[in-house]
Amino acid sequence: MKVLVTGSTGFVGSRVVELAEEFDWEVLSVLRNVTQANANCFLVSSIGAETDWSGALGDVDCIVHCAARVHQMNESEQDALTAYRETNTLGTLNLAKQAAEAGVKRFVFVSSIKVNGEFTEPGAPFQPNLNNIPKDPYGLSKYEAEVALTQLSKETGLQVVIIRPPLVYGPGVKANFLSMMRIIEKGIPLPFGSIHNKRSLVYLDNLSSLILTCCEHPSAPGYTFLASDGQDVSTTKLMQTIALSMNKTPRLLPIPMSWIQWVASVIKKQHIAQRICGSLQVEARLTKDILGWVPPVTFDEGIKNTVEAYLKSH
Repeated sequence: MKVLVTGSTGFVGSRVVELAEEFDWEVLSVLRNVTQANANCFLVSSIGAETDWSGALGDVDCIVHCAARVHQMNESEQDALTAYRETNTLGTLNLAKQAAEAGVKRFVFVSSIKVNGEFTEPGAPFQPNLNNIPKDPYGLSKYEAEVALTQLSKETGLQVVIIRPPLVYGPGVKANFLSMMRIIEKGIPLPFGSIHNKRSLVYLDNLSSLILTCCEHPSAPGYTFLASDGQDVSTTKLMQTIALSMNKTPRLLPIPMSWIQWVASVIKKQHIAQRICGSLQVEARLTKDILGWVPPVTFDEGIKNTVEAYLKSH
């Protein structure tokens, strides 16, 4: 199996490369930094509508497309959408078209749960089928790429598999998850002891395992798979598990969610309260039914590994 991986130095892509190499697959990594170049890489200056992939696709069996443009600060919504579309929509379609022309059999597209939306109502987890077109510029660019890939598959026979992960965590995680671990490590009291939401997460190795399964499973093409650890947790439970993995007593004050939401509305920070208190669940039953895939790492093990890597690095 020869697989080309875009975003190969990123959080997800780098782990996909490591695990694929452990399987003794031949891996061609796509890089943008010449200083990281080696014999098993292909250099591009950017991923967009005009990128030339002709030197990378020979004898490739499957493409794992992890690369994407993510959130940037200080952009208007329209500017952001234009930039997202150039990389996430047009860049994806351009790569897939050239792959089909070169005889690549399969294209695994790492999309995002933002295609479904930001939050779920109680008892109504996200499904692979969509009820609405996303309004978020990033989610919309991924949705448009999914639609274009599906049409391209019909026209060319390129086998397309789509994966929509929720929040991914694991060793080396950054952004809000990293900030949360830092705050918990310092023992700062937080008013999040009575939050009863439900959120689906996916550990890095679980997502990478699913991606590699989709590279070769005969039943995968044509499907959209949602990914999770199989254990939905509340914000309170997540923070408690992180604290216990640090051998710390959780310092979470049992403030009612309604109070948090009221304070947030007063200071016009409703979006922050929604992220803390809101639910986002995915229904990953199709993933198991079609692929026979189950997450190899439990939620508790994933948090333990993530915390251990964080503490070691600090």
